[in-house]
Amino acid sequence: MKEGLVYKKEKLAGKIWEDESGYYFQYDESYLTNPVYGAASKTLPLRKEAFVGENMFPFFDGLIPEGWLLDIAVENWKLNPRDRMELLLTLCRDNIGDVSVVRATK
Repeated sequence: MKEGLVYKKEKLAGKIWEDESGYYFQYDESYLTNPVYGAASKTLPLRKEAFVGENMFPFFDGLIPEGWLLDIAVENWKLNPRDRMELLLTLCRDNIGDVSVVRATK
């Protein structure tokens, strides 16, 4: 299982993870009680229940670099370009927008 913490600006907003069944995103309870920056995206509205999908959620997939920037990252870090979760956890820690994803440590 691969897991990442999702931040909206500097505040922990939730957790994203992947297992053999698919992808999941769930808002953190403390963020739901005080969602100062709103939802992570319009397609992931604030709610207590986890979002579930067979594929990477389009919003998070859109955070992953494309084109020559992706090619450089794949080559330098020896990443599999088809492993969307690994790309998200490796490349989306410091994004241009207000959402970032940091690999969860156990």
